[in-house]
Amino acid sequence: MEEPAPALVELKGVNKHFGDLHVLRDIDLTVHKGEVLVVIGPSGSGKSTLCRAINRLETIDTGTITIDGSPLPAEGRSLARLRADVGMVFQSFNLFAHKTVLDNVTLGPRKARGTPKKDAEEAALTLLRRVGVENQARKMPAQLSGGQQQRVAIARALAMQPKVMLFDEPTSALDPEMVQEVLDVMVALAKEGMTMIVVTHEMGFARKAADRVVFMADGQIVEEADPDTFFTAPTSSRAKDFLSKILVH
Repeated sequence: MEEPAPALVELKGVNKHFGDLHVLRDIDLTVHKGEVLVVIGPSGSGKSTLCRAINRLETIDTGTITIDGSPLPAEGRSLARLRADVGMVFQSFNLFAHKTVLDNVTLGPRKARGTPKKDAEEAALTLLRRVGVENQARKMPAQLSGGQQQRVAIARALAMQPKVMLFDEPTSALDPEMVQEVLDVMVALAKEGMTMIVVTHEMGFARKAADRVVFMADGQIVEEADPDTFFTAPTSSRAKDFLSKILVH
């Protein structure tokens, strides 16, 4: 038997309320180094909150979250360091509109890691090439399509050399014809061994790239399995109902 890869992200007994709404209920989850975990479920099931809690964009009420063995810091420099280790790609691209594509990608390494400008730019151009937008490096974000902007956002997150990448519905704000170009970049990252936690409605991506699918509903993890098992033989009635609505047979 192969030794399992070490745990990179661990959540134990995590709860989160927004007022009276219990959005995360006793979440226990372990993501191993090099694993691609895809989180799916109906809207309002707590998927994005889970994703945002992992790099402390949302605080939690109870429970623990550890990244690479270290508990999630509350604030200050240690939190900034943690955020450098946890790349995040959002629904909206969140690029700095007044900076060029190249400046967007080099800003983090230069400010947070103290990387010299020349080195940061060389690394950024390599990353922009990797996501297929190297020829857009001198443009402003507004000059790019949505799909190109999202690929720049992925390059920006990768520029920090994160231990894990979080994707919060990265294709949901894109026109349909641009979705695939972003998913292709994510599939390539998965194949390269990047640890990824992906909240998405793209079932094709889940089937193709996930090592494990987590199905959430009403703030709870209802089911988790490898993609083949989940899509062909879900065990919970909640997952069966969800899949019957979204999968065209």
